[in-house]
Amino acid sequence: MRLRTGFILVPLAFLLVFFYVPLVSIIKTGLWENGFTLKYISAVLQNDYHRHVILFTVEQAIASTLLTLAFGLPGAYIFAKYDFPGKRLIRAILTVPFVMPGIMVALGYILLFGRDGIITGLFGHDLGILYSWKGILLAHAFYNFPIVIRMVSSLWQRVNPHYEEAAMALGARGWRLFWRVTLPMISPAIFASAMLTFVFCFLSFSIPLIIGGYQYATIEVDIFTSIMTLLDFKTGSALAIIQITLSVVFMYLYLRSLDAYARREEQKVLRKPVPFTRRDWLSLKGLAIALYSFLVFVFIVSPLLAVLYDSLRFNGHWSLEWYRRVFSAEYNPMFGATTLDAIRNSLAFGFTTVVLSLLVALPIAYALHRWNFTGKRLFDVMVMLPLASSPITLGLGYVRVFHATPLYYTFWIVAVAHTIIAYPFVLRAVSTSLKKIRPNLFEAALSLGAREWKAFLKVELPLALGGVIVGAIFAFAISIAELGATYMLAKPEYTTMTVAIYKFLGARQFGSASALSVLLMAVSTAGFLAIEGVGEEVW
Repeated sequence: MRLRTGFILVPLAFLLVFFYVPLVSIIKTGLWENGFTLKYISAVLQNDYHRHVILFTVEQAIASTLLTLAFGLPGAYIFAKYDFPGKRLIRAILTVPFVMPGIMVALGYILLFGRDGIITGLFGHDLGILYSWKGILLAHAFYNFPIVIRMVSSLWQRVNPHYEEAAMALGARGWRLFWRVTLPMISPAIFASAMLTFVFCFLSFSIPLIIGGYQYATIEVDIFTSIMTLLDFKTGSALAIIQITLSVVFMYLYLRSLDAYARREEQKVLRKPVPFTRRDWLSLKGLAIALYSFLVFVFIVSPLLAVLYDSLRFNGHWSLEWYRRVFSAEYNPMFGATTLDAIRNSLAFGFTTVVLSLLVALPIAYALHRWNFTGKRLFDVMVMLPLASSPITLGLGYVRVFHATPLYYTFWIVAVAHTIIAYPFVLRAVSTSLKKIRPNLFEAALSLGAREWKAFLKVELPLALGGVIVGAIFAFAISIAELGATYMLAKPEYTTMTVAIYKFLGARQFGSASALSVLLMAVSTAGFLAIEGVGEEVW
């Protein structure tokens, strides 16, 4: 029993020190002034501007979620139903946007829709997408489109064809068959992906700040402005309390929907995709898929290609000059580190994050999977709360709590921040894999004399290895793409690739920013190709 308790106490202590204590330090500022007070929260709720920001945050999150579903559901259908050349590569590329830093998304949209952008040039006038609510919605769809594709297509492939065949025998066809039979079967995946998308859009920071500007500020931007620009910690903390409260509610709904999704995904029937032939392309269905593919290309894929294109153009000619400059110390003196140092730092943070995330996530995933205890649902929400918290808020909390400690401004404080941000993805990937394992295998190991922890290590963990690998890849990808907390906590000598991209943009060196972004994309694409090979889901 003592071993069992210690097994879970270490990761919980890690979360307590490096997540909840910094979070409480910010919350306490908004609730304490010579005693407990709600006056700062009341002042925020009574202020017209802050009320507008809160309302806009919820409205844009809902609109972004609906747009993401509109983009993602047809793609989920295509990936679930059809097989075609390059399917794994395309799916991996479409997942890359999820871990791209917001600053790179802004760069892609500037290159496409800016005053001198590629698409602006084709139309001959500004489409009004940048610096507007339309740009925010499109960028959020760009980010979260992979969530819908992967979650819904994964469950759609597991819909037992016998249900549809029975309905067809009773006369159901086309839309009626989908509405009455297929949709209820895949609805847990749709709702779970929608809730996760909503959480990410609700907490969005860099997209509204860069593409929307202060005119379309969200709660996250309002917190940053109040604390970092106006130095009003009381108002910023009050806004953070409101944001965290709403995030807990949304995270609870997401976890409830995820349980239903995991139960449906346990079905062992895996429908084999049908080859998509040349004849299909000439049909009405092929035309619809072609039109959908074009829209996805323009709004989802083209920002990535625009960055690649810009990295290969120098003074109007094809050239690798930007790549040469990226690796030349003569052209990046503002970093305090060379580009090679930035790449080495990103890799070091990434691998450290993987190790720490696994050490924290595995015991918690096991406890959630194997133990039954009072308050288990609340415990699940609390250990997943970092997923519903922003890097900016986390960075501010670390500044307040650790600024006078030896940990501050070191390699490890950045690595720990990355771990807190990435570990929920490892936890969810491992938990999903564990739920797919039949309980009788564990019980058989116990009946043969194995202790509980040994049965887990020898039987369940090897069967969940796919989820462990996928979670590790996601942790690595999220770490190398993280910007907010890294920018606030890292010394110049710990500059990462993402921070270097940000500094290149600040210096108006768009070509160098594009070249380094391409390297970041290449690393992420390689990781997601590995995920495709493993065949597990993380969401």
